Amino acid sequence: MATATAKRNPPFRAEHVGSLLRPKELLEHRYAVFADKTATPESLIPVEQAAIKDIVQLQKDCGFHAVTNGEFSRHQFWGTFFETLNGMEEVNLREGGYDQSIFRMYAPDVKSFMHEKKVPNQVTVAVSKISHTGKSTLLPEFEYMKTLFPQEEWKHIKITMASPSWYHFRYGPKKAYAPGVYANDVEYFADVAAAYQVELKILYDAGVRNIQVDDPNLAYFCSEAMLEGWAADKENFQTAPKQFAAYVKFYNACFKRPDDMHLGIHLCRGNYIGGRHFSEGAYDCIARQLFTDLEVDTFYLEYDTPRAGGFEPLKYLPLSKNVVLGVVTSKHGGMEDKQQMVDRVLKAAEYVAEGNKVSKEEALKVLCVSPQCGFGSHAEGNPINHDDMVKKLKLVRAIADQVWRGEP
Repeated sequence: MATATAKRNPPFRAEHVGSLLRPKELLEHRYAVFADKTATPESLIPVEQAAIKDIVQLQKDCGFHAVTNGEFSRHQFWGTFFETLNGMEEVNLREGGYDQSIFRMYAPDVKSFMHEKKVPNQVTVAVSKISHTGKSTLLPEFEYMKTLFPQEEWKHIKITMASPSWYHFRYGPKKAYAPGVYANDVEYFADVAAAYQVELKILYDAGVRNIQVDDPNLAYFCSEAMLEGWAADKENFQTAPKQFAAYVKFYNACFKRPDDMHLGIHLCRGNYIGGRHFSEGAYDCIARQLFTDLEVDTFYLEYDTPRAGGFEPLKYLPLSKNVVLGVVTSKHGGMEDKQQMVDRVLKAAEYVAEGNKVSKEEALKVLCVSPQCGFGSHAEGNPINHDDMVKKLKLVRAIADQVWRGEP
């Protein structure tokens, strides 16, 4: 699967980032299956499919063309990709011979949970060599979505995936794999990348042409608190900048794909239950390497609060790639002022234009707008109701229509 340098299928001007609020009936049935054990997994399927059909129609009604299933078939945004690979195993923290020392205590999400004394009971690690089973757990999501669209629109169905470093980052050096499984990260990364390549080929062969990788870890390298913790950790065998560079190389190995498969990456700062975030910090310290070296087509960036910094780093964005500006928050129901959001998009375009020495009109061709994150990264969702979510989605569409279509 070759990686092309040309931009593939640029996204529509109005996007959303994966997850949407799950309806009450779906939540209750899911808990009946997995928590209360009063319903069967088979009984959940028609409930999920009915909810997905409704949420697909809602997205269409709001004017979105790149459509997801709202992640309604998952409890959490990252799904089950890692958990179902050969070699990966979820083990009890204590019974498996592990303790809290497995974690990077300064990883923003880990630090937050430890502060609240919510120590995870389970850890997912490689207990033997990692490989793909040959069966995709994401494929059923796509196969059902295909039944809701004519074949010529299958390319607009967006499938979300977990980040390659999802488990690796939050565990300390050489702790993402059991002793003796891998000699070093290079070996571990190589097997994970091979598994991603199998997954992408399965999805591509089925007709998937739009992938979004959800990644909180790269944005953590913008956090001063995380960087200070990293520098103070004597177990680290390389600096944070070198680790970031290693991740970029690792991700590129994972993301090799055919020319007509569009792949974007969402840099998240945390979207836990209650809309909680975990980190903050401007993109300045990672922007040049991120935009230049990471071989993706689109960057979904959170820009809904000052904690993300300004748009200045966008001057490093090449015109061969896109940025989706997450200026509308999904964390609460308060509505943004449309004109202010339009002005922010136009301001962002000025920096892209400056960095590429082109007009603002040319710069706008590589920009899009979206909510900053999903509305329900976890099943419980953010503190926002359904009606306000719809208003937010329509606001995103209206911002895009004014910026790129000149509509009032």
